[in-house]
Amino acid sequence: MTTDTSLLTAWANDSDFNTVFSRQIEAIGKSGDVLIAISTSGSSINIIEAVNNAKKNGIITIGFIGNQKCEIRNICDVTISDPNDDTQRIQEGHIMIGHIICEIVENKMCNLSSYNLEK
Repeated sequence: MTTDTSLLTAWANDSDFNTVFSRQIEAIGKSGDVLIAISTSGSSINIIEAVNNAKKNGIITIGFIGNQKCEIRNICDVTISDPNDDTQRIQEGHIMIGHIICEIVENKMCNLSSYNLEK
């Protein structure tokens, strides 16, 4: 949701940056979707708002956070916590974890596509 700079700047300038992601979830999210909420501190208001909105709409929430106690830890369905206290190391961990999840999903999808589901 961060790649649409037109939406990001328009919504943040004209409305409220705290709701920039929750508004997008409201517009395009649907029950059964998965939201990966990334916040080094776990306390970013715009991310917390997005998670809260996602949960109201039946969206599964996964929080990528650092090692500290934070609100996202308490509201996400699943949290993945990097054990570092240094912001840069946490962000590097989040990137690695994201790549691992992508690899797992891709491998599962490749394995599924090799089955003839019509039998």
